Amino acid sequence: MRVLICPDRMGALSSAEAGRALAEGWPDAELRPVGEAGRGFVEATADGGGGTLQRAVWDGLPVEWACDGTDAVLAVSGVGGAAVEGSPIPYGSGSTLLGRAMATILTEQRPRRLLVDLAGIDVHDAGAGLLAGLGARSSGADLTFGVAGLAGLSAVDLGPARDLLDGVELVGVVPTPEREAQLLGLRGITSRRGRAAGEDPAPLLAADSALQHLTELVAPGQAGVPGAGACGGLGWVVLALGGRLATGPDLALADPGHRPDLVVSGCGVFDFASRGGGVVAAAARIAADHLAPCVIVAGEVLIGAREMRTMGIEAAYPIRVSSLDHPTGGDLTADEIAQAAVRVARSWHW
Repeated sequence: MRVLICPDRMGALSSAEAGRALAEGWPDAELRPVGEAGRGFVEATADGGGGTLQRAVWDGLPVEWACDGTDAVLAVSGVGGAAVEGSPIPYGSGSTLLGRAMATILTEQRPRRLLVDLAGIDVHDAGAGLLAGLGARSSGADLTFGVAGLAGLSAVDLGPARDLLDGVELVGVVPTPEREAQLLGLRGITSRRGRAAGEDPAPLLAADSALQHLTELVAPGQAGVPGAGACGGLGWVVLALGGRLATGPDLALADPGHRPDLVVSGCGVFDFASRGGGVVAAAARIAADHLAPCVIVAGEVLIGAREMRTMGIEAAYPIRVSSLDHPTGGDLTADEIAQAAVRVARSWHW
């Protein structure tokens, strides 16, 4: 019996730690650490690829990265600059530090592929600062002050950035729900975020116009591509630099190896609102592709059997009794997960 174990983070446990605990039920299973952008992706990629995860603080923001000699993975977390007080949109927040971190890895490590988690840093500049961090030069405006600083921009020279990326496959990793996000217009990031927060139309129109002007100067053909609006427009800058977009589960589960007879995933809380997140959804797709059942082990299960079946989940097993409005999946232990896995595995061996 071939079993694929591919959980999300479970409580404070990484995907790899949770997977090892689940493997107590299926000792011969194949384990794939998986993480969503902004939620354990760098950690899971380092665990799965053998690179050593490193963490530091640059200019007050947490940075984490790993490199195994072929692939490098990187994330920066936090707000990349001064926000405008009282505004729902970080007009003054830029992605320069993310670009600088990319430049450091590209210069020092020269990986063949660079995976960049785009979800950690809260920006709205479509990657203008990232371009500056990679060495791009601008005329008429500074790229490092967020969308608010783009007024008057007249030219952008991508030459230094393209030189750094020469021969490197660039992959922007985005959260699953943002894989189709649009950058501009009524369905774009500015309109959707601003209207949801009740923002005044004037600054929204100005921001959308500034982003449109940036895209026209740099790579107009990419502005309408699905995913260009992901993560404050960072999806667009990856596309503009010749890269591609993917989700964490897509990358980790692209090749499941042997055809699985059973797929086991896990999460902290499996409820109707989140449906377990992108990792659980990807596990269900892998199972469906191979005509195999998919089962979930979760800290709590707050979803009915009918809803699970529409997702392609055969069954879900709670580790703890549901506390409804007060989920307790945040402090799961490896022993709890292992005990649950051994119990569940008795029904899923053949």
